[in-house]
Amino acid sequence: MRKRSLITAAFTIVALFLLFIFISFNAHFLKAPLLNSVTVVPEDDDQPQFSLLIGILTRADNYDRRHFLRMVYGIQPSPAAHIDVKFVFCNLTKPEQRLLVALEILRFDDVIILNCTENMNGGKTYTYFSSLPGILRLRRRYDYVMKADDDVFIRLAPLALSLRPLPRRDLYYGFVIPCSSTNPFVEYMSGMGFVLSWDLVEWISESDIPGNDRFGPEDKLVGRWLNIGKKAKNRFSDKPGMYDYPGTNGRCSHELIPETVAVHRLKRWDQWSVVLRFFNVTKQLLL
Repeated sequence: MRKRSLITAAFTIVALFLLFIFISFNAHFLKAPLLNSVTVVPEDDDQPQFSLLIGILTRADNYDRRHFLRMVYGIQPSPAAHIDVKFVFCNLTKPEQRLLVALEILRFDDVIILNCTENMNGGKTYTYFSSLPGILRLRRRYDYVMKADDDVFIRLAPLALSLRPLPRRDLYYGFVIPCSSTNPFVEYMSGMGFVLSWDLVEWISESDIPGNDRFGPEDKLVGRWLNIGKKAKNRFSDKPGMYDYPGTNGRCSHELIPETVAVHRLKRWDQWSVVLRFFNVTKQLLL
C-alpha cells in the first residue's frame, strides 16, 4: 500500500513538473514578438517607390459618381507607388450637402473642399493646386500630384509604372494637346488627367504668374503658366496609353488597348461597363 502511494506521489510530481515546463515554454513564445517568424520582407521592387495624390475634380452633388469611383479605385493595387485618391470640389451650398458630405468624410476621409464657388474655367484648378501645400502642411507632401476629371478611368498600376522612372522634380506629365502631336512641349496636357511634381505645385501656390492668370480654359492655363515661368523642363506625353473613349473625340480617341493608362469621356454607365469589362476589373469574382 505504501509502495503504491509512493508511486502515485512520484507520478504526480513528474506530471506537475511536465505541466510547469509546458506552461513556461508556451508563455515564453506568447510573450515573445513573432515578427521574425511571420513577417515576409518584400523585395525592393515590391516596396513603394514614390507617392502620388490623385485629386478628382467633381461637384458636391455627384454622390453616386464618387461612390462608384471609390469602388473602382479601391480594388486596384499599386505596388510601385503609394497612391491616395481624393475627391475635390468647392464650398458646400446646400443643407443636404453639408450632411451627406460630412458622412462621406467621417466614413472615407477622402474629400477636399476648396474655398471657391463651383465654376467652369473660373479658377478651380488654380485653387486646387495652390491650396494643397497649406492643406497638407500638417500631413504629408507627395512626390507627384495629379488633377483628374470624374469621367476618366485611371489604371493605377500602369500609371505608377509609367511614372516610376521619371524625374521627381520639374515634371509635367499627361496627354499632350493637340491630339495628333507626340511632342510634350508643343502646348499643354489635357485635363483628363495630368501630373505635376511637388515642386511645381509649390511654385503655383507662391508665384504671381499663375496667381494673376486664373480665368480661362484651365488646363491650357497650366501649360501657359509653366511656359511663362520657364518651368517643367521634364515633360512626358503618355500616348497611346491615355486617350478618349472610342468614337467620342476624333483623333483624341482610339480603340481600347491593353497598355492603357487612362480612358476619358466616360459619360454613360454603358461606357464604363465596356471599359471595366475590357480590363477584366472584376476577375477575382466571376458572377
